[in-house]
Amino acid sequence: MNNQIKTTVLLAVLTAFIIWIGQLLGGRQGMVIALVLAAGMNFFSYWYSDKLVLKMYRAREATPQQAPEIYEMVGKLTQSAGLPMPKIFIIPSEAPNAFATGRNPENAVVAVTDGLLRLMNRQEIMGVLAHELAHVKNRDILIGSVAATLAGAIMLLASMARWSMIFGGGRDDENSGGSGIIGLLVMSILAPMAAMIIQMAISRSREYQADASGAAISGNPEGLASALEKLGAYSGRLPMNASPSTAHMLIVNPLSGRKLMHLFSTHPPLEERIARLRGTSASTPVASHRKETARDGARSFWDHLSK
Repeated sequence: MNNQIKTTVLLAVLTAFIIWIGQLLGGRQGMVIALVLAAGMNFFSYWYSDKLVLKMYRAREATPQQAPEIYEMVGKLTQSAGLPMPKIFIIPSEAPNAFATGRNPENAVVAVTDGLLRLMNRQEIMGVLAHELAHVKNRDILIGSVAATLAGAIMLLASMARWSMIFGGGRDDENSGGSGIIGLLVMSILAPMAAMIIQMAISRSREYQADASGAAISGNPEGLASALEKLGAYSGRLPMNASPSTAHMLIVNPLSGRKLMHLFSTHPPLEERIARLRGTSASTPVASHRKETARDGARSFWDHLSK
């Protein structure tokens, strides 16, 4: 199933889900209101979900004059991938991470954190950028952005349902036998889990594909493998202020340091991703990686930009 079809299915699921919630909360009138809400959310998800995600992370657009070397690297990679030049955004976070978003390759955005630029050398940053451009080429970016919006909406609806139960909004008439309250209770428990399941189903397989495609685009699988090692080593020490609804969009799970979130990881194991890139077995823990060895004495990219 291609990603255009997946996006359509996700929007249809959201519409049905919101209508169901509307019925639980307000009967037939609630269904009508929910249908209007669903139509508006579907429109917003398609056209504006990328802008919402960028705003959530306080990402700022970098011009070619402000970040000439990043634009130079992305320019080379887009030529290799046969893609149009995306916009470049910088996220003000010390945690190293990155994501791509947008409706299509013509409206794509690649966002990287300040921390990634500080901690990675040129080849590693090229590997990360190639991975994100692979998501653009594979048309993962729309479904990733839409999934983030859907997951946030599902969690919001679950919260609304819980408050409705607290204040008696879920009480049914005598003919319902209390089924409305039971339905709200089940939904309020399962909805956040459904959001996480949607993210996991979307993210895990596509990360392997983006790793392989990114390695082909850059022509240097080791650059991405080394970057993933560093990202794994730093993710626990430099946690990122990220929302669970958008965790699936980033190159590594920003919530990996939280034990509860680890149970619902949106990404495949880093060890396995690195092993696939290097053609080896996933036996060496990522946490044992030493950043001094990975750098091989190279200057950090951030230091190079500062000169």
